[in-house]
Amino acid sequence: MSLIVQKYGGTSVGSIERIQAVAKRVSKCQARGDKLIVVVSAMSGETDRLLGLAKEVMPRPQGRELDVLLSTGEQVTIALLTMALQSLGLQARSFTGPQISIVTDAAHNKARIQRIDSQRVNDALNAGEVVVVAGFQGVTEIGDITTLGRGGSDTTAVAIAAALNADECQIYTDVDGVYTTDPRIVPDAQRLNRVTYEEMLEMASLGAKVLQIRSVEFASKYQVALRVLSSFEDGPGTLISSEEIIMEDALLSGVTLNRDEAKLTMLGVPDRPGVASAILGPVADANIEVDMILQNMGADGTTDFTFTVHRNDFEAVMSILNAIAAELGARAIEGDNKIVKISLVGVGMRSHAGIASRMFRALATEGINIQMISTSEIKISVVVDEKYSELGVRTLHSEFQLERPR
Repeated sequence: MSLIVQKYGGTSVGSIERIQAVAKRVSKCQARGDKLIVVVSAMSGETDRLLGLAKEVMPRPQGRELDVLLSTGEQVTIALLTMALQSLGLQARSFTGPQISIVTDAAHNKARIQRIDSQRVNDALNAGEVVVVAGFQGVTEIGDITTLGRGGSDTTAVAIAAALNADECQIYTDVDGVYTTDPRIVPDAQRLNRVTYEEMLEMASLGAKVLQIRSVEFASKYQVALRVLSSFEDGPGTLISSEEIIMEDALLSGVTLNRDEAKLTMLGVPDRPGVASAILGPVADANIEVDMILQNMGADGTTDFTFTVHRNDFEAVMSILNAIAAELGARAIEGDNKIVKISLVGVGMRSHAGIASRMFRALATEGINIQMISTSEIKISVVVDEKYSELGVRTLHSEFQLERPR
């Protein structure tokens, strides 16, 4: 008997008919003898609807009250899915995050899971029940409701799978696996049978929307076997596991595109120790994550300091930089929120030289100027003007022949 954690996203439970379809799928899995924990998101569009209501009342809602509001979306879904399972004759029980003590830190809207009390879930499973859990939410040590950020239901599912030592965590979504790139940009993109945690971590952080990055971090840390599957059609999906298990030695796994980038530059700051900290410290204090960083050496003892952030944080960071510019002696502040990041990802890069030069040459042939570059053992990222986003992806996908069947 296997213990399986299944997670269904918003589109998978977007209507009563889809909730009933999920219930039928769960029923078939239980009929095979599996113990099942089902983690669900809010119905598609519900979180945005609730967020819209909040902003009608208050343009910048307080984090604590916003979490109280947004967490109700998943509570609706778990109740409806449990009813649907019961209508099929299954024993089922729903739990909110606080009910099973998914304890998080107090960072409202971006909370991180610290521990899970698995006792109530185990008791329900041992009683033969299907356990239905609200994703995306938790509770602080003092009892305040928290949410885990966009895509947080993935993290809930993987964390529960890790806590209960599940045999597999299956992420059901509106796509049938992880692809070499976005099929909407490159129609002949190929579904990958397997990828490593490391590759998926890079792909998730670089713009692939299939899985939330923190869920992949959890899976890698606790060695949880992840499988991405379609809610709407049967198939093997994509298995995400350790590199030792994956025997294929493909050079590259995919090309990712992140449209959520913005670039900021502080021009002409004195080139002295502590400047980087003085610039990025206030940004970090505002709980804003910085991605790529570039520092140029000027001829007059000054430097230009450039970094990228999420596009949603662009205005906030511009305000921060303007507030500290005079104190740092900066000449000017420049910003550009019309950029994208394109990345090549693959563990095969470790043993193959010349990938970067081949990438840069292919982009140059298409007249695509590179503004920033970042590399690691298994990825190369470039920042380019957003008007070249799809052309850049298609160019690299073709250059490295990723359209070939995997």
